[in-house]
Amino acid sequence: MVRGLLNKLVSRSLSVAGKWQNQQLRRLNIHEYQGAELMSKYGVNVPRGVAVSSIEEVRKAIKDVFANQNEVVVKSRILAGGRGLGTFKSGLQGGVHIVKTDQVEDLAGKMLGQILVTKQTGPQGKVVSKVYLCEKLSLVNEMYFAITLDRKTAGPLIIACRKGGTSIEDLAEKFPDMIIKVPIDVFEGITDEDAAKVVDGLAPKGADRNKSIEQVKNLYKLFVESDCTLLEINPIAETADNQLVAADAKLNFDDNAAYRQKGIFKLRDTTQEDPREVTAAKADLNYIGLDGEIGCMVNGAGLAMATMDIIKLHGGTPANFLDVGGNASEGQVVEAFKILTADDKVEAILVNIFGGIMKCDVIASGIVNAAKQVALKVPVVVRLEGTNVDQGKRILKESGLALITAEDLDDAAQKAVKAYK
Repeated sequence: MVRGLLNKLVSRSLSVAGKWQNQQLRRLNIHEYQGAELMSKYGVNVPRGVAVSSIEEVRKAIKDVFANQNEVVVKSRILAGGRGLGTFKSGLQGGVHIVKTDQVEDLAGKMLGQILVTKQTGPQGKVVSKVYLCEKLSLVNEMYFAITLDRKTAGPLIIACRKGGTSIEDLAEKFPDMIIKVPIDVFEGITDEDAAKVVDGLAPKGADRNKSIEQVKNLYKLFVESDCTLLEINPIAETADNQLVAADAKLNFDDNAAYRQKGIFKLRDTTQEDPREVTAAKADLNYIGLDGEIGCMVNGAGLAMATMDIIKLHGGTPANFLDVGGNASEGQVVEAFKILTADDKVEAILVNIFGGIMKCDVIASGIVNAAKQVALKVPVVVRLEGTNVDQGKRILKESGLALITAEDLDDAAQKAVKAYK
């Protein structure tokens, strides 16, 4: 995610979700090697590299791709930043190393299948299922480049800095004048003048100006045509032969464009995501895991946020954001309960439904059927209001289940907190 810097620059609203480091979805996150391949298709200079998932593949890559290389960059692949400064639970320091070619196999073996912990993964870390082997480039200058969406200008914003390869947040705090921002008219597209401003912000030392401008325009074309929400390169670098090269690649894509970016969305790595969120997405439910004790099943994002706030007000902590939407089926409600009860941290469940299009009797039937399929080991508090509320309450009452009913949201929150405590 551009880390804290873009939050400050363009006021992007991010939803932090504790353990799994999830965000409110409007983006697909892909691996660096996948981003590099995509950039290459758009004429962007990238290092030669290959992703491998086994020692056999490492050996083949060394033989076929890096036979004439003395050194190779070995990068662990997880969908989180801070890999270079991360630590494997095995004790190995750093998820990015430059080593002699004959040492690559040994190092890759110490990374594959191991858990890497970085400042963005949380203490549980993430499993490294692939490593990315890259050619070592002779870099003489490292800079920073990003394109994101800017609420203020309602269009793409290009961010450039003449220093890169390090924490851009720290640079932005200490040397804000180094950060150049170039808004792009979404209707006109990027002009030569826009691209020149970006190149001036990068301030390359020897790279050809016209070729650098073309690289910036190619990156913008990729951003627009691929429905990116973020394109970040840290560092974008100059090589000894005066080439501008994307030595890193972080790309996010708009989930709403999945229908027209099918090839890109096939790159999704669900092994790097919260399995609960993956399961919820398959059932067409909106779910984000948090770190609390009370599972929340609601309909509507606004109601979800209000529910989580009032739980906090009464001394509890929400365990998730689970929105069944306005037209969920009984089967989706059952699936929602399965997701909630599968979380060992959930000590109580609060169902808060305001029936409009979503009917209360459908929710009630779903709760009853879920209870029959899933062994409910935690108290369940239910607050229903709106369309078919009387039928819904009758279904719950006649079910014979030990459900706790509530008359309003405040009452429901208090009962949920009391139930688990």
